[in-house]
Amino acid sequence: MEWKHLLFESAEGIATVTFNRPKALNALNAELLKEFSALLDRISEDASIRVLVLTGAGEKAFVAGADITELAKCNALQGKWFASQGQAAINKLQALDIPVIAAVNGYALGGGSEIALACDMIYASENAMFGLPEITLGLIPGFGGTQRLSRLVGINIAKEMIFTGKMISAAEAKEIGMVNKVVSPAELMNEVKKTAKTIAQKGRVALRAAKQVINAGLGVDLATGCRMEIDAFALCMASPDAKEGTTAFLEKRKAVFQAGLLD
Repeated sequence: MEWKHLLFESAEGIATVTFNRPKALNALNAELLKEFSALLDRISEDASIRVLVLTGAGEKAFVAGADITELAKCNALQGKWFASQGQAAINKLQALDIPVIAAVNGYALGGGSEIALACDMIYASENAMFGLPEITLGLIPGFGGTQRLSRLVGINIAKEMIFTGKMISAAEAKEIGMVNKVVSPAELMNEVKKTAKTIAQKGRVALRAAKQVINAGLGVDLATGCRMEIDAFALCMASPDAKEGTTAFLEKRKAVFQAGLLD
């Protein structure tokens, strides 16, 4: 399938999706969100993909936010539909069974930050900028930013960013716990691919279980989360991955995990 606003490639278990509207700083319009949602469906059905990397085309932006030319024309019902479409796509991103790394190569504002927040890790170039500036438009974040940012960095810091609409540097984003690693622009994709390759060599069953338990545990108390972990651990033990991993350890060799969940 051809994508108008996205670039897609997959090799060695790593899929890379590039937001490709560089003239608009990769801003999110309705058409791009529809494409992104459809591509996520395709990725979720491909058992050969172990890790997903997201980045932006060009040198200026990851995703600079929603397309204001579309947003300015919305009435209340249209705005609700647009926010619902954005949240549906980003929720689908967060719900992927595989780990997702955001490679933020420039501006990640509004919807761009909201996409990054739904990823499992954020790697940023030194020139990256983050922010939820919707308040400067008389709006609030609509793609999950009010919820995910506060869960990641804490309520007070999230309120400061959202109430002021300020942008923060990659270094500050790392300092508050929003970003995992900051590297030079030239090294960004190399660092991301290095981590992605390390993850891609792990068992898909265990990766899926770890991601599900970590995410689900955020919404429950510690005791419930630990019980969920026990059940997920037991399911991992029943998988071919666990047999291969433990056998490889005892035989002093590197484990070779299968691509599929039920192989």
